[in-house]
Amino acid sequence: MSLSPDSRGTLIPADTRYRYLDLVMVIFVTVLIISNVASSAKIVDLRISLFGIRLAFDGGTLLFPLSYIFGDVLTEVYGFRASRRVIWTGFAALALASLVFFILRILPADAVWEDYAGSDAYDSILGGMSTGGIVLASLLGYLVGEFSNSMILSRIKVLMEGRLLWVRTIGSTLVGEFLDSLVFVFIASLTGVFGWELFFNLVLTNYLFKCLVEILLTPATYFWVGKLKKAEGIDTYDRGIRFNPIGGS
Repeated sequence: MSLSPDSRGTLIPADTRYRYLDLVMVIFVTVLIISNVASSAKIVDLRISLFGIRLAFDGGTLLFPLSYIFGDVLTEVYGFRASRRVIWTGFAALALASLVFFILRILPADAVWEDYAGSDAYDSILGGMSTGGIVLASLLGYLVGEFSNSMILSRIKVLMEGRLLWVRTIGSTLVGEFLDSLVFVFIASLTGVFGWELFFNLVLTNYLFKCLVEILLTPATYFWVGKLKKAEGIDTYDRGIRFNPIGGS
């Protein structure tokens, strides 16, 4: 049986199976898929403005911030390497969902279905999940944001010796969510999905709302981090590892 050092340097079996890691991964990926479908389904307008900017956002913004909370929990409890695996799993699931919606879009439609629904309705609601520009923007924004969030949280945890969990969960989210929103809206605008006149509005609105959700749910993050650390019997510190998104130590 191969051995590897844990966070404190003690040798433990390398094939150790965690009790709840797969469950957290399933919830993470589910939130990711639902939020991306919701993004195409509806634009929400709260009818209020902040600093003169109207607070309007896509439906996925309501749920997507939860993926960052799960990302915080994953990195805090299981470490960057486990989080990296989950992030790439989410990426593969998103790519597969987009491929399925694209194939459905180009397949010939049933005549009865065209009468009560129709291709125009499909394109209006689910077309965003299969359109090149929005898919590319979503996938790249997700990767940049999630990996930034995980790396920053992991580094702050080591530097602060595990103190003040809220500093690293909120601090990493402020950076990750900003990069996610910036990359997503930039690529979507570059490919013609959004007009450039909406650029700052969309970036600021999405960023502020997502960060607000993270801050408000900080008590829930504390609760689940504590529960999982106790249940798994671990508290991972990523000392001496390379933060390589592709793989390796």
